[in-house]
Amino acid sequence: MNVNILAIESSCDDTAAAVLQNGKILSNVVASQKVHELYGGVVPELASRAHQQHIVPVVHQALAQAGITKQQLSAIAFTAGPGLIGSLFVGATFAKAMALALQIPLIGVNHMRAHVLAHFIDPPAPQFPFLCLTVSGGHTQIVKVTDYLSMEVVGETADDAAGEAFDKTAKLLGLPYPGGPLIDQYAQTGNPDAFIFPDSKTHHPFGFSFSGLKTSVMYFLQKQTQLNPQFVEQNLPDICASVQKTIVKTLLNKLKKAAQHYQINQIAIAGGVSANSRLRTEFVALGKQMGWQTYIPQFQYCTDNAAMIAITAWYQYLAHDFVGQDAVPRARFPISEL
Repeated sequence: MNVNILAIESSCDDTAAAVLQNGKILSNVVASQKVHELYGGVVPELASRAHQQHIVPVVHQALAQAGITKQQLSAIAFTAGPGLIGSLFVGATFAKAMALALQIPLIGVNHMRAHVLAHFIDPPAPQFPFLCLTVSGGHTQIVKVTDYLSMEVVGETADDAAGEAFDKTAKLLGLPYPGGPLIDQYAQTGNPDAFIFPDSKTHHPFGFSFSGLKTSVMYFLQKQTQLNPQFVEQNLPDICASVQKTIVKTLLNKLKKAAQHYQINQIAIAGGVSANSRLRTEFVALGKQMGWQTYIPQFQYCTDNAAMIAITAWYQYLAHDFVGQDAVPRARFPISEL
């Protein structure tokens, strides 16, 4: 008998649904929200309203693409956190109502755990134990993974996440939201050694801090534009390349230290920032230098998506890890908790 799971992701500003059958993804649909571009960042209330508009058509499309009817579903999974609480509630409420109507189990999935398990959607997949550098707009973590449902954060940011540093830098440069991909785009033609920015300094050997970089970039731009009002326009690719180099260098230096400390050579990256071209290229190069087996998910599984929620739900389904109708989403949800 086939196990069919509908998964819903609504942690931030993407409404997504996916259908999985016996561990294989049959469909993966994502509806992005353009409204936030007007404000230079995600507006939580607007995100919640957009999720309400998108969730029904997105779920219908995911079921249709998979060729699965509602009556054939075995369980419904939803992102239980971390994320924007209003957005999470839209996905959770929809999932609970649908599961109740169909009288099938509910599975609450940790969003960051799902980013890590995105590596198991398609082969090749890392072997246990492995380290995963998970970098997104809201999180920057080094996770030690000993099993599908057993993970430990061994290093994380003390303040801003790497993705946040990219987006805030982009805003300082006058680039539209989301700015992280645009910095990557402009950096392609820039000189990464044109400007020097400070690395993050933390007491934790595998920890991160990006607030100092953001402040450094802000003061740098203020000083330079006072001397030359056209400075950003004239040097945009070089600024982007230099900031990108600094962030990537910081991420990989800490990952290298963690790999050496734990003596693990199965190393992965995940999360939205793992789509960054310089991070991907330098990660692979460092892996060859260090003798690592390196793993990067397909691009579509790096940014927020429901396929990663579905694959995580599959392993939770096998472990009979279900939640009840009283389950409440959480804005903060440690990856080590089930």
